[in-house]
Amino acid sequence: MPSLPVGFAPVLWTSPVVVTLFVLAFVLAASAARGELPLPTPTAAAPLAPAEESAVPAQQAVPAQPPVAPVRPVVDDYFGVKLSDPYRYFENLSDPEVRAWFKGQGDYAAATLKAIPGRDALLARIRELDEAAPYRVWPVRRWPNGDLHYNKRLANENLDKLYFLPAGEKVGGPTERLLVDPEQFSAADGKHASISFVRPSPDGRHIAFGIAIAGSEQTVLRVRDVATGKDLPETIDRLEHDYLDPYWLPDGSGFVYGRRRARAAGAPETDHYKDTYSSLHILGTDPANDPVIFSRATHPAAGLSEADFPAVALTPGSRYMIGQVRHGDARELTLFVAPITALSAAELARNAVPWTPICVRTDEVEDYAVHGDDVYLKTAKNAPTYNVVRLSLAKPDLASAKVVVEATPAMVVRGIAAAKDGLYVERLDAGVEKVFRLPYGDGAAIEAIQTPAGEPSASAFGTSTDVDGALIATSSWVRGGKMYTYDPAKKSLADAGLKPAGKFDHVEGFESIDVQVPSHDGVKVPLSIVYKMGLKLDGSHPTLVNGYGAYGMTTPPHFDPIRLAWLERGGVLAYASVRGGGALGKPWHQGGQKTTKPNTWKDFIACCEYLVKQGYTSPGKLAGQGGSAGGILIGRSVTERPDLFAAAIANVGCLDAVRMETTANGVPNIQEFGTFTTEEGFKALLAMSAYANVKDGVKYPAVLLTHGLNDPRVEPWQSAKMTARLQAATGSGKPILFRVDAAAGHGIGSTKTQRQEQRADEWAFLLWQMGEKIGG
Repeated sequence: MPSLPVGFAPVLWTSPVVVTLFVLAFVLAASAARGELPLPTPTAAAPLAPAEESAVPAQQAVPAQPPVAPVRPVVDDYFGVKLSDPYRYFENLSDPEVRAWFKGQGDYAAATLKAIPGRDALLARIRELDEAAPYRVWPVRRWPNGDLHYNKRLANENLDKLYFLPAGEKVGGPTERLLVDPEQFSAADGKHASISFVRPSPDGRHIAFGIAIAGSEQTVLRVRDVATGKDLPETIDRLEHDYLDPYWLPDGSGFVYGRRRARAAGAPETDHYKDTYSSLHILGTDPANDPVIFSRATHPAAGLSEADFPAVALTPGSRYMIGQVRHGDARELTLFVAPITALSAAELARNAVPWTPICVRTDEVEDYAVHGDDVYLKTAKNAPTYNVVRLSLAKPDLASAKVVVEATPAMVVRGIAAAKDGLYVERLDAGVEKVFRLPYGDGAAIEAIQTPAGEPSASAFGTSTDVDGALIATSSWVRGGKMYTYDPAKKSLADAGLKPAGKFDHVEGFESIDVQVPSHDGVKVPLSIVYKMGLKLDGSHPTLVNGYGAYGMTTPPHFDPIRLAWLERGGVLAYASVRGGGALGKPWHQGGQKTTKPNTWKDFIACCEYLVKQGYTSPGKLAGQGGSAGGILIGRSVTERPDLFAAAIANVGCLDAVRMETTANGVPNIQEFGTFTTEEGFKALLAMSAYANVKDGVKYPAVLLTHGLNDPRVEPWQSAKMTARLQAATGSGKPILFRVDAAAGHGIGSTKTQRQEQRADEWAFLLWQMGEKIGG
């Protein structure tokens, strides 16, 4: 599924369709079967020549220059267009020459960033802000008797660990029990392990959990006996978190799960995600013998393609299971239903699972929730901001489905989740998340859940059809929120005791505003601006604008205390909800997709120009940032308007859009970006390729590109090729740096320390290039 923009956690932990937001993103992965590159090593210290127009000198020695990549053009002919690729050989990441270039670039970037005056002081402040709260809990599974399972990370720890808490007890108290510590699975070479997912069994006796190494997201499923703390003998590899998580059988005897097929030796990377399938595993049996219950091969009548992802989900209290098909990274789903009894050994021996269609892709269903014999569907069919409809799973007939939440022009339905007492609906109201509850039964009216003053943004999580109510997390751009338990009988919120306040959660003196910025074609783009109260609009403030604009994903208001390290110095942070995202519904997504993709970066440019015109900043103090699919946004903004920015950051970015299709996640991404196999598709990809639009001699701003070498979503050579091209082409003399992390991937599964170090490097780089003094 679409990768997460950095720092995001799923909203509805138990929802079969994970509703996603922002830190960095592209769907599906490139192969992990590549040689690992050595981690860049720090270089000794001495004077670093400041970039042209930089007012702050550096204080430590670094290599004189980064390694220069030889130009070896490969020319492709696309419908009569001759397209030269000077660094095609970078796509072979096992080539010793390429590996050496990566290491040299990483060493140069590490030394350069470390040498920026004040960088270490900035890192210290980031750590202070980030570790102010004693612990962080997320996500949470609630049980009918009040027990909890949750992931928790203490302030002095690097990774989340899984805990169990009996009903009525306090987090961190003597009855809290550690169930899974990922550190026990760390690799022999010291690379860290992280928890990909957690699924407790209904009887509480077992935990199915996933472990991945060094941010690779290449997940191995294990099953732990809760009573003994020991793992069962069986392990299952080739799992894909987000698409193919396990779901337990009602009696806890086993679970269904999805899996990638084993790739044949010598098969192309583009086969990596073809023909995934779902199976049934019974505890104590050999996974090699697990029967396949949903696949293209076993169910030809389902009409699956090799790029589809068939998964199976079960819901507590329902007699039915859902066969969910994702079509690559498209938001629209195809859904099927079958009785859970079809999974009995006797039934499987006689027949394949009898999947009955619920909806097809053209029905524009993007999310669903099951309660008993009913399924609720979020659909954009004739409803740009989405209807929610209900139909029976016993005889699914979408044509006769009842609309239970009617679309309104002002609010976009973001996600739905079923609890025991009702359906919880998340809506975006002018970009702010709000939670509503719809009681079950005909004629019930939807009701808003009111949140405390100063906590306008709310999301629901921890819902389950065997538990009343939901957990509600609140937030805003400038102050930390809380986690509440919502009691539907009393219609009230109570502190859940799961989010302790940090000393920086309620710092006074900062505010945010939301404005509508006219874009190149007159369409108004939502822009959130966060700054210090009393800010003078004199154009002097260091300003960082973030954007994404893909897959219909959104970035509602959310608090991060680390932002204070930027804001307290008079800096401005802004968040542009450009087309390609989902802030204003389905048409907003479609307005920045494939042939309309230029709207994404043109909207971003318009937002940046607005900040300059209004006096928040000036081009010498302005920076932009985008990651993953947002690499298209920032890459094309910089190549189209290099004069507008002092600096830019591209994190794990899609920068050579034309060549994405040749990678493991290429075919799934055709749904979002298009294909070079058609003339129209090629022209669209060429327009969105930052790499193909770099021109020699242009005075480009300073650019920091970052990538983890274990990235399973965007190949590291995307950033490498862009780095080499910019270094060769730029006429500004400003630095083009490539920050490489051999113990990271796409950002998912990175440690707290990795995130802190990267943020310090990024902000130190930007402030240096803006001529700002960092320390003191």
